[in-house]
Amino acid sequence: MGRLLLNCDIGESFGPWTMGLDAEVMPFIDCANIACGFHAGDPGVMRRTVALALSHNVMIGAHPAYPDLVGFGRRSMACSAQEIQDMLHYQIGALDGVCRGQGGRVQYVKPHGAMYNDMMANPAQLRAVIEAIARYNAELPLMVLAMRDNSAAQAIADEYGVTLWFEAFADRAYDSVGRLVSRNLPGAVHHNPELIIAQALTLSRGEALIASDGSELLLAANTLCVHGDNASSIAAVQRIRQALA
Repeated sequence: MGRLLLNCDIGESFGPWTMGLDAEVMPFIDCANIACGFHAGDPGVMRRTVALALSHNVMIGAHPAYPDLVGFGRRSMACSAQEIQDMLHYQIGALDGVCRGQGGRVQYVKPHGAMYNDMMANPAQLRAVIEAIARYNAELPLMVLAMRDNSAAQAIADEYGVTLWFEAFADRAYDSVGRLVSRNLPGAVHHNPELIIAQALTLSRGEALIASDGSELLLAANTLCVHGDNASSIAAVQRIRQALA
């Protein structure tokens, strides 16, 4: 991969409830992480979001999660490796079917919320996720959290021949090993657009961030996650895109 790709969690509306400014953010991103119905999204939302991504030539990624609509997929669940794989195949396959109906395809996978955090904290769960992707289509890259040391995740992916895309976040605080600070703690999410833009540019230049304990944290990332849920965040994404260009 060449330049840092911008990815965004998207397609997270459900029925009459609208979340995010999908149409406004889509022109400025490279990768759309589309919800697959377990934490958000429904067939109609998925279809419309896929169409929007295709119209802007944006890569489509499956954004699977635990079955937790009420908690927006941010609550951990005790699941076996087989259950994780079943959930992933169900959701990736659903989005892939919606894509095929419009002449597109799923091009990568990025688990959502608690499933994402759990797989980064639990090597056995990461293995289950990677194996699920290998069984579905080993050519699909998997987005994982870029950390201080990525060797363990890379070793598992190499076993199954799955490509990893290492992801950093423009609007999140990190601990000393490179994990995201819990949303339950103050300062975990950056809301100041200037701070978000500054962190994005720091990451794009390959420079160190300052972790929550004050240490320097160097992250080697392929893709940067941005959010487009309000007007100020859309403006920040636009400025990040202009700066990266």
